[in-house]
Amino acid sequence: MHPNNLRTAVMLCAAAAFAAAIPGPASASVSSPAATESRPPARTVAVDCFSNPQVRPGDFLLACGDGNNRLIDIHWSHWGANSATGTALDAVNDCQPYCAAGTFHSYPVIVKLDHPETWQSHPEQQRFTRLHLVYTDGRPAYTERVVTHELWD
Repeated sequence: MHPNNLRTAVMLCAAAAFAAAIPGPASASVSSPAATESRPPARTVAVDCFSNPQVRPGDFLLACGDGNNRLIDIHWSHWGANSATGTALDAVNDCQPYCAAGTFHSYPVIVKLDHPETWQSHPEQQRFTRLHLVYTDGRPAYTERVVTHELWD
C-alpha cells in the first residue's frame, strides 16, 4: 500500500474511533411537531473569532489574538446538531526566534466539535462550545496528543 494511502486509512480509522470515544450529550431536546413544521431547525454552528457563525468551515482560527494557530484544510465527515467530526491540519507558528520571524508547521489532526449550547448573541441559534484535537502524526512542542479547547461565545 502506498504510504499516503496507508496514512489516510489510519487517520480515517482513528477519526471513527475518536468520534465513538467522546461521549455525546445525555439527552437530546425534543421539539413539538408544530414547532418543527413552522420553521426548519437552524444548524448548529461554530462561532469564529469575529463572532461569525460557520457551518463546515474550511479553516478555523484558534489563536484569535495573534493568528499563530489555525486549523486549515478541514474536511468534515459529519456535521450534526450535537457534534461535528473531521480531519484537518493544525498550522502552528513556532515563534522562533520570535513570532513575527517564526515558521508555521502543520500537523494532521482529527477534529471534533461538541457540547452545543444556546448562542447568547443569537438565542435562536445553537453553537458548539468545545473543540477536541487528536494529533495523528507529530505535534507541536509541549502539546499533548489530545487537546480540548473551550470555544468563545
